[in-house]
Order: sequence, then C-alpha cells, then structure tokens
Amino acid sequence: MSRSKRANHFGTVCEKRMAKKRRFDLERSSWHDAKFGNGTPVEIKSTMYEHSDGQPGNWKVYRGYHEKLRRHDGWYCFVVYRPHGRSGCTILKDKMVQTRNLPLLQWHGGGDHRGTQQAKISIKDIM
Repeated sequence: MSRSKRANHFGTVCEKRMAKKRRFDLERSSWHDAKFGNGTPVEIKSTMYEHSDGQPGNWKVYRGYHEKLRRHDGWYCFVVYRPHGRSGCTILKDKMVQTRNLPLLQWHGGGDHRGTQQAKISIKDIM
C-alpha cells in the first residue's frame, strides 16, 4: 500500500503527538479534532513534506468546517511530517494558527466531498 493511501494512519499519529505536545484533549467531531483545556476547538491538519511524485505537501481546508471553527474562535494546528517505514513518521514542523490569521483562502468546488467548497494551503504559506 502506498504512503498516500496510508495518509489517514499518519494523520492519526500526528494528531496524537500534537495532543500530547500541545496539551489538547482529542475529541472527534466533524469540524474539529481536539480542544484546549478551556474548550477552544482545534483542527489538526497534517501533510507529508513531499509526496512520492516529488510534489510538495499541502493541507485541504473545507469551507463549512472552517467557517464553524472560525465562529468558535478556533485554531488550526498545522503539521508537516516525513513518513518512514510502513507506519512510522517524523514530525518536521508544527505551527498553531488562529483561523482569522490564515492566508487568504481561494475556495473552489469540492464536488460532493463533505458537501462544501475547499481550499488548499501550501506549506510555504504557513511555515
């Protein structure tokens, strides 16, 4: 199985590591992954530094979830990782960004996926 097909596995690993590092409480919701101790929601987004085809990684943000996170004055935790072996990964960088401080998002059709528009954010735009 290719690494891109294992993205969910690596994403889960990143979520757990960030929860420990940043002291989040993991909480499964459609629009956020965790909360700070004070209840502020956090969406954890992870991406590979570079895909097997040489393309740089990026994060997908879904408009409906983003707007709800923004209404709740939430945060994003952006994570860049490099996979190794079948299941391991090394976190290269991570950064917390409030929803209102994201770079300008260019929304486009997301098809039927999650019923909303989406935007891609490049690593260089955050890190």
